[in-house]
Amino acid sequence: MSYPIISADSHITEAPDTYTAHIDRAWRDKAPRLISIDGQGDAFQIDGMKRPINLGLVAAAGKLPEEITETGVKFSDLHRGGWDPDARMADQDRDGVAAEVIYPTVGMLLCNHADFDYKKACFDAYNRWIADFCGRHPTRLLGCGQSAGRSPAEMIQDFKAIKALGLRGVMMPGNPALEDYDSPIYDPVWEAAIELDLPLSFHILTARGNSTVRGPRINSFLSIIRGNQDIMGTLIFGGVFQRHPDLRVVCVEADAGWVPHYLYRMDHAYKRHRNWLAPGVKLEKLPSEYFSEHIYTTFQDDWVAFRSADQMNWRRLMWANDFPHSDSTWPWSQEMLAEQSKVLSGEQRQAILCDNVAQLYKIDLAALHRTPLAA
Repeated sequence: MSYPIISADSHITEAPDTYTAHIDRAWRDKAPRLISIDGQGDAFQIDGMKRPINLGLVAAAGKLPEEITETGVKFSDLHRGGWDPDARMADQDRDGVAAEVIYPTVGMLLCNHADFDYKKACFDAYNRWIADFCGRHPTRLLGCGQSAGRSPAEMIQDFKAIKALGLRGVMMPGNPALEDYDSPIYDPVWEAAIELDLPLSFHILTARGNSTVRGPRINSFLSIIRGNQDIMGTLIFGGVFQRHPDLRVVCVEADAGWVPHYLYRMDHAYKRHRNWLAPGVKLEKLPSEYFSEHIYTTFQDDWVAFRSADQMNWRRLMWANDFPHSDSTWPWSQEMLAEQSKVLSGEQRQAILCDNVAQLYKIDLAALHRTPLAA
């Protein structure tokens, strides 16, 4: 029997009017907007950020490595499926993907903006836009909203608004405005997410202070998963999962092949150095147990994740194609999966390519087409 293959992490390319047409009037003059820069192509200009966001990497799916460049790209050159939900259906079909969990692009980097009021206005605008985008094909486009994280009380309000818009989850900012995520002030936030049945996601590139400046520039690419690892460690060692046993979060686009070693390293740290835990934090389980039960990880072509699935909870692994970003496996996802997933059992493969994400986001599998590869 075949089953639909679902991407647990794909993206849109914000349309030129995503923010200008949907942001509250008071912020309209400062809303992120598309500009053209002589000699550099098009870019999104963000008020309060030193550098505009060039478009070369945001929709480079399918390009050869030598064709990928940060600058010199116009918006009209990008994959139309990045902002046109009808065109997106053809992109999914070409890649053999039946549905996608959708994340922002400009909105990822906006998470690092220093002005939380500005972020709040931008994210509210984005949530309205992405709800319209996904509303055209709600069984195949499963949008995640954004919360700026100005306060725990407001985050709960954001969750309720995101749920009311029909979105399926929340992409959290890497750095909240008040304290950190292990603080008890966020306990009501986690309980609200549980009550609303909204999965919370932490995506790479949404946390400040995790870049590297040492060595060749390509080192910065290798380091981007560290921010996510730090957040996962904060939730585990801070006792968040101990206090909220029904909470589930998603570690997005940080790969998964590192998880077995991370499980070992956490347990080793806890067994030898548990006195480093904050006062009052008591863990009833090993850190690896909290990770294995509470944290989902998404990955693209991480062949190590496939080969080491038995060394972690593969019921928490979710494959993704990252379309239309430069790291995407589109449009050759099926060829890659046919080769790399051969090491899995049939049950594992169906779980990682379909069942895990479907169960987490309550996806109606009966409404989706089946993919021959999975037969």
